[in-house]
Amino acid sequence: MLDETVMLRVRLSSADAHYAGNLVDGARMLQLFGDVATELLIRLDGDEGLFCAYDRVTFLAPVYGGDYVEATGRIVHIGRTSRRMEFQVHKVITSLGDPEQPSAARVLTPPQLVAEASGTCVVPLEKQRLKKSETI
Repeated sequence: MLDETVMLRVRLSSADAHYAGNLVDGARMLQLFGDVATELLIRLDGDEGLFCAYDRVTFLAPVYGGDYVEATGRIVHIGRTSRRMEFQVHKVITSLGDPEQPSAARVLTPPQLVAEASGTCVVPLEKQRLKKSETI
């Protein structure tokens, strides 16, 4: 499980934009990290677990409505009930933001790292349904 990476790809819409200029709130990246963490815990323990704390969150570039992003994460340490994780969000497609061509977009090669974080989740012993040999 320590070498497995989970990935979610989503298109951020204008409904995700919170600030002027169609800028998406950094909290949306944290929501994606939470979704990735939930999948990792389900795969490892058969339970959604609980996110306890982030120990590092860094926003590196802006994200706008219309952008496609990939959120990835992996478990880097497994304790008795704790699971330490690392996360990244990369922008893979961006809107050109041209009012003359509002649907114009381009694929970013390579993808642009826009946020990264690390944190700890817990799954109480009584909630750990899978034997470690059953995990994917």
